[in-house]
Order: sequence, then C-alpha cells, then structure tokens
Amino acid sequence: MSNKILVTYASRNGATAGVAEAIGKTLTETGAQVDVRPMAEITDLTPYDAVVAGSAIQGAQWLPEAMTFLRTHQTALARKPFAAFLVCMTLAMTKGDYREQVGPWLAPVRALVKPVSEGLFAGVLDISKVPSFSERLKFRMSVLAGVWSEGDHRDWNAIRAWAQSLPEALKA
Repeated sequence: MSNKILVTYASRNGATAGVAEAIGKTLTETGAQVDVRPMAEITDLTPYDAVVAGSAIQGAQWLPEAMTFLRTHQTALARKPFAAFLVCMTLAMTKGDYREQVGPWLAPVRALVKPVSEGLFAGVLDISKVPSFSERLKFRMSVLAGVWSEGDHRDWNAIRAWAQSLPEALKA
C-alpha cells in the first residue's frame, strides 16, 4: 500500500467532507499516513503516494472545483494510485436502486484519470441549506411525494467498508 495518502474533497454543505473524514480515519487505522483536505487547499501532490478524491454531486455532475482540481493535477494523478468517490442524494431515493444511474456521473472523472476504485454514497438532505427558493420548493415537494426523506442518509458501514478495501486497491 502507498504510505502517504491524500483524501481530498469538494463539498457544499459538509456531507462530502464528513465522508472524506471517515475515509481518512479508516485509512489511518490501517497504518497509512493520511491528510484529509479540501481540494481548494491542494497545490502540490508531490508529498503523496496515492490520492483519494471525492465530490458532492449537483446536477448529475462533480462540483466545478472538483473537476478543476482533476484537470489541474491530471498529470500528477495519472502517476499515482487514484480512487474516486461521489456523494449524492439520488442514492437515498426511497424507490429503486439508482447505482446504475449514478455510476456514469464519474465518466468525466474517468476521462481525466482512471480510478483504481470508485465509491458511491448517499448524502444528506437538509432543505434549509438549499440556497435557492425554487430548489427548496422542489425538494419539499419531492419529500412530500415520498421520493426521499430529509436527513442524513450516509451509510457509514458502507463508507468504512470501501475505505478498508482501498489499501489493496492503492498498491502501486
């Protein structure tokens, strides 16, 4: 396994940051030296043997700053073991399994850097944090219709299990 790992993320309201922290903690428990930092703070990947990067999803896409991070560091990331994860509310929808729908949202990531592992995780719906009135209204209507429920839908066991699989995947 790579010994020094960067877990980096782009988050709007903290759910993805929480997932990144859990991944970092789990990797630390396996003996790795781990830094967990927002993508906006990363200027140099030289100190790291491997990178785990994740983004919240908005509009079926990684956040713009996450894609900028990948484009900026594409050459360095291509030389290191790289894993990617996303956090989205679609995976918390109450009816149906949406993993097949969500998986393709990593296609732009894969086009820049090929992940050795991918994690897909549900997020948190806190309607009070949705910035636009019209979007808050849409979410409220969706909750009333039973599409999903407000609250924290992160599956910590699934997040830890994926993180525990990373040491093997990140072997150079």
